[in-house]
Amino acid sequence: MDPHPMDKHSFRRCCGRFATGVTVAAVKDEAGTPHGVTVNSFTSVSLSPPQILICLDHSSKVLPFFRKSKYFGISVLREDQQDLSTRFATRGPDRFQGVRFHAGIEGVPLIEGAIAHFGCRVAKVVESGDHAIFIGDVLEVSAAEGRPLLYYGSHYHRME
Repeated sequence: MDPHPMDKHSFRRCCGRFATGVTVAAVKDEAGTPHGVTVNSFTSVSLSPPQILICLDHSSKVLPFFRKSKYFGISVLREDQQDLSTRFATRGPDRFQGVRFHAGIEGVPLIEGAIAHFGCRVAKVVESGDHAIFIGDVLEVSAAEGRPLLYYGSHYHRME
């Protein structure tokens, strides 16, 4: 393996060599309207207390809704939910239109059929580079059977 000079393309390519699951992070605004975005920069932070983190790009249209909310939800997508990942990754006025979801803690939107849900209270927001890192105290969880939707090398994959 030959090292390459550090540039944005090389960095992105190397990060793409780390397989991730695919999630939808969501909040509701003051009027109760749900807002969500596809996120694969999701990880556990701590078991005690239980915490997770997500990273949202500063250019994301939903970032202002996350900044105003004290709670957010995470839905870990099932392998047959690629269409939802694409929908929530695409800019549009109402990503939740026609999407089945239920309310988690404090009304956070959680996508039906996902294999795991996390209901979180914002513990801290850290600004770093071109992203805002939301650390959440996990207040509720649920898990279901199923196989995860995976993302690797800039493409969706399924477990074999």
